[in-house]
Amino acid sequence: MTSENIAYAPETPARLNWSQHAPEVYKAMVRLDVAARKGLDPKLAELVKIRVSQLNHCAFCLDMHTKDALAAGESVERIVQLSAWEESRHFYTGKELAALELAEAVTVLTDGFVPDEVYERAAKEFEEAELAQLIAAITVINAWNRFGVTCRMTPGHYTPGQHA
Repeated sequence: MTSENIAYAPETPARLNWSQHAPEVYKAMVRLDVAARKGLDPKLAELVKIRVSQLNHCAFCLDMHTKDALAAGESVERIVQLSAWEESRHFYTGKELAALELAEAVTVLTDGFVPDEVYERAAKEFEEAELAQLIAAITVINAWNRFGVTCRMTPGHYTPGQHA
């Protein structure tokens, strides 16, 4: 059976094109995103964005950041393993593991704070300025995810680098 014979579910349109109706907010978010990424390794930043988007169930951002990570030279294997990174630690560097752990702690906040141990591991792996940028990048992708999930932005149409 070829893919032409498969009947996929119909694509659901977005609820709202929020960027069209709040263009100044969108422009500010883009500027914030650019500022937050400064000084961060692009592959590490994409891994963090993918993991946060997995946690937040943002299909649009998963589509975008997976494609951008692949375009930046990230491996399919490491992207696939992100959802189980704690069991696949050997795929990542100590710095990446600290970033992923911090990203999860900042994203979930189930206990209302980021545990000291998590922060301390990240602080050992990152210089203070880079750690500040990482925290900003985690915060920004969480904000983007909230727009994407709330407005049900449609995944599948992003081209790598389209919003760079």
